[in-house]
Amino acid sequence: VSLTESGGDIVQPGGSLKLSCRGAGFTLAYYAVTWFRQAPGKEREGIACIGPTDANDDRAVPLGGADYADSVRGRFTVARRNIENTVYLEMSHLNPEDTGVYYCTTYNTPQATCSAAGLKETAYNFWGRGTQVTVPS
Repeated sequence: VSLTESGGDIVQPGGSLKLSCRGAGFTLAYYAVTWFRQAPGKEREGIACIGPTDANDDRAVPLGGADYADSVRGRFTVARRNIENTVYLEMSHLNPEDTGVYYCTTYNTPQATCSAAGLKETAYNFWGRGTQVTVPS
């Protein structure tokens, strides 16, 4: 059972990037998935969450929708691709403050929405290894 992030890169200010979080050994669709990031010297910050679906197909609508931190709302979009057992984070209008290691995690309780899961690190204990995003100043 694992989560694997990928897609990190060096991107110029104003650019875009798409990160992937792929689950293995379990059905990612049934769990809320949250993206965190950790900038150098800072605590890990929850930035986006997408609710679970009640069916493992791409017609299912995430329960409770998605939630975003103020720092990324309007620039980042989180979306599911259940047939790939993957959640994506599409990032645009990137700036140097977006630099950091990006992690995905799942909330422990199946079918719990993002309102229940929240964006606080202490609510999660199953993490991927992260992927580095660098936006040079």
